[in-house]
Amino acid sequence: MAILSRSEAKRILDKVLKYSRADEASAQLAGSETGNIRYARNSVSTSGIVNDIELAVEARFGKKSGVATINEFSDASLEKVMRRAEELAKLSPENPEAMPMLGPQKYVSVDGFAKSTADITPDQRAKAAADSIIAAKEKKVVAAGYLEDQRSFAAVATSKGLFGYHASTSANFTVTMRTENGLGSGWAESDVTDFGAMNTGSTSSVAIDKAVLSQEARALEPGKYTVILEPNAVSGLVGYMMSGFDARSADEGRSFMSKKGGGNRTGEKMFDKRVNFYSDPTSLDVPAQPWTGGDFMQLGRTEWVKDGVVKNLARSRYWAEQSKGEVVPEPNNLIMVGGDKSTEELIKNTHRGILVSRTWYIRMVDPQSMLLTGLTRDGTFYIENGKIKYPVKNFRFNESPVIMLNNIEDMGVPQRVGMWGMSAMIPALKVRDFTFSSLSDAV
Repeated sequence: MAILSRSEAKRILDKVLKYSRADEASAQLAGSETGNIRYARNSVSTSGIVNDIELAVEARFGKKSGVATINEFSDASLEKVMRRAEELAKLSPENPEAMPMLGPQKYVSVDGFAKSTADITPDQRAKAAADSIIAAKEKKVVAAGYLEDQRSFAAVATSKGLFGYHASTSANFTVTMRTENGLGSGWAESDVTDFGAMNTGSTSSVAIDKAVLSQEARALEPGKYTVILEPNAVSGLVGYMMSGFDARSADEGRSFMSKKGGGNRTGEKMFDKRVNFYSDPTSLDVPAQPWTGGDFMQLGRTEWVKDGVVKNLARSRYWAEQSKGEVVPEPNNLIMVGGDKSTEELIKNTHRGILVSRTWYIRMVDPQSMLLTGLTRDGTFYIENGKIKYPVKNFRFNESPVIMLNNIEDMGVPQRVGMWGMSAMIPALKVRDFTFSSLSDAV
């Protein structure tokens, strides 16, 4: 029941919208079947499947809006949820920034559904966990991991004739490995559309090696270092920075994208010329839903940074009208163009530096400069003459990704990672003068 076909979804949406007496109405139907398995201390602790489907209806009278949800789809239920949304709309205050609902959109076709993921069985999840646990036991380390797979669909419609349908699959696996003495820690992630491309054993081996190698860490003086940030470490910083690619906060002087004297920095060269960011829902590496949440705007390829120059900031329909600018929808994925080197090759070409596996607990210090603070975690190592010499204690860093992306020395091959709720392709980066402000005793 959780996965409806395009025609089944459209039939429900058409029917619920016909019950509308409001000025405008929209409906979203979303369903998913999500499986998971969790383990800790080398033993499985929980496993399950969640099967759910929900209809959300919005009714509007002028600038008053009400939303109601339901998960049953009889004719009486569909009429009931629309009446409830209308009642709430009449009771609500006006939203001065409300924009009219959209009519038909041209949504791009996205190939983001893999049968191997949709057909995962409990036995396959158990084997995936076993591959990780067995690898941990062989190396005498302790594993804690979580695998979640999902097949889902989403469908949207408005009383103005808009309709869209999107089906997708995904699987994400994360694992932390700790040495039995508690002195070493490693972490790794695998994020895929096609479960057939996931190998929890090899992903676990990455975390195991980091855990074993990170024992007996030495203390280095805080300061500025050349660092090699693995993709997950880059993702934490870049993902935070991209939240500031917003035209309204920039125009209102609230972000690092604000221009002195007013306006924003679109068109300025703010980064190294090798820095290129774009989003594209049709990417085969990170396929994404082809419309935005909220108002269902169609998404296509959008350049955010081209050759170091800021090309676009997200701009809502309301702010576009107020600022006389072009609407730029927020993306559902992100791709950063990288180089052709592996992380091992980046290490080999480093005279002295520090390898950072992961950035953690990142917080904003100053939105005007995008200065962030956070911790390294799960494997931090000193590099000398092209080789990892020894593990070092974790650091607190105080660094702006804007500065970081101006200090690039080399770039690795992009890898798929999770980034603040969406998937992204991010390379490892070799960066000079990265600022570590203090030491951390955390493993």
